Amino acid sequence: MKPVLRIVRLLLSAAPWAMARGAALSVVVLLMGAALLALSGWFITATGLAGLAGIGIAFDVFRPSAGVRFLALGRTAARYGERLLTHDATLRALAALRVTLLRRHTGADARALMGLRSESALTRIVSDVDALDGLILRLVLPVGAAIATHLIVFAALGWIVGWPVALVVLAGTVPVSVLILWRLALRGIVPSARIEEEGQSLRRGVIDTIRDRDALILSGALPRREEGLLDIDASVRAATAALDRAERSSGFLLSSLIAVVAAAAFLAGGSLLAAGQVDAAVAVIGLFVSLALAEAVLPLRRGFAELGRMVGAARRIEPDNVAPTRQPGTGRGEGQAVLTVVRPDFRLSLSAGEAVALTGPSGAGKTTLLMQIAGLADATDIRVKGLPPRDWDDPALRDVVTALPQRSALLAGTIWDNLALAGETDPSAMWAALEAVALADAIEARGGLEMRLGEGGAGLSGGQFRRLALARAVLRRPELLLLDEPGEGLDADTAKRVLDNVRAALPQAAILAVMHRGFDHAVFDRTVRLGRPEQIS
Repeated sequence: MKPVLRIVRLLLSAAPWAMARGAALSVVVLLMGAALLALSGWFITATGLAGLAGIGIAFDVFRPSAGVRFLALGRTAARYGERLLTHDATLRALAALRVTLLRRHTGADARALMGLRSESALTRIVSDVDALDGLILRLVLPVGAAIATHLIVFAALGWIVGWPVALVVLAGTVPVSVLILWRLALRGIVPSARIEEEGQSLRRGVIDTIRDRDALILSGALPRREEGLLDIDASVRAATAALDRAERSSGFLLSSLIAVVAAAAFLAGGSLLAAGQVDAAVAVIGLFVSLALAEAVLPLRRGFAELGRMVGAARRIEPDNVAPTRQPGTGRGEGQAVLTVVRPDFRLSLSAGEAVALTGPSGAGKTTLLMQIAGLADATDIRVKGLPPRDWDDPALRDVVTALPQRSALLAGTIWDNLALAGETDPSAMWAALEAVALADAIEARGGLEMRLGEGGAGLSGGQFRRLALARAVLRRPELLLLDEPGEGLDADTAKRVLDNVRAALPQAAILAVMHRGFDHAVFDRTVRLGRPEQIS
């Protein structure tokens, strides 16, 4: 439960005054409901007794009826305000939680951020944040309002009717309700957590099936995928049925409890009436108040039934589970080579201003090596300026090393927006980078830096997409530039021109490029083959 408490503190601190106003109105709504039923019960009983006594014409019906109307209208207005304020406060709190999560994730290293790029990770985070809205709306505020209402009602009943009735109502409702709700939480924690986790798996599975339907049909794997999704759906349905049974059982027990407490309050009031301590109209107030308190207790079922879902979401996204930033390394090895790799079957030393083409058969690990140099995969035999990549502070490593992987990312927005991600906002520098990748003419003809791209960079050809990502890497002006197939999607002349221009734009940068073709380009000082210590040209 500690993760839940930490998330609750974070949510409450996001909009404390809005939460306080919403909680106050929640208590007002419950108190007005109890007062309305108590006054109505007293009024009906008193008018009936007055009629039996033959003094009905002298009975003041105007002030009690005015009180009933006031409480009814006031309760409606308070309920509207309570809904408005609590939902507004919850939305503010969830927005603050999202900002906190994003801020903590942006402080994480590149390895942790790479793990968040998948659809499954993003879907999980979104679903978990959405699941936590119930913490405030269905647990914290209702439980707090119910406790405050019972305490105030206890004091009011003791003063108006008598302490025996007040004790019966409080002692009969609160402890047993706690036991019933605790039993519901224990019964529901496993199925509600399973509903959330497998529900996310089902959504991801359906999305993946739709996306990969052509490949699944051609490979004959669609029936197996469909069977797997149906199994997950059956499991979710079974967990939902189990949770529904637990919630309905708890609802029956709470309703029975309210009836028993109301009967006990009626008997306690009758004993006070028999003792001559109260009149008949006052004696029945405890009965009606007990029935009114059902409004404070019964809605708690939903929150306790979904506790497992909320606990699981809190554990997955609580701040302590966000990957921490790397601690800065000591010393930068300024006098050493920019990059050294020492392995039994492969050695590489790269100094400032050098360019090396890396070749090798498919599956030899060329892309993996680039990821290891960039600090996105573990390796103990690599040094960047004398230090293993994992020993660098991540922002400092990004200032030294820039990688252009095969799968790059562009945003929906302008060319300027995408290039500005490099941290450079000078238009002249952007145009210079576009010139370096032989893309300036095409971009200028289509609106310049204000040219808009669709989702994921839609609007560019494959080669233009790669070159725009390369221009962003050039804007970083790194000391070590890692390129994975920079000529992919380009004709030979364009690929040659791009390499020449990048070398001219970054004369002091060390360049390591994975090349399947074009590795004999003049820009490369030498070519090395992964798996062999000797250079081949």
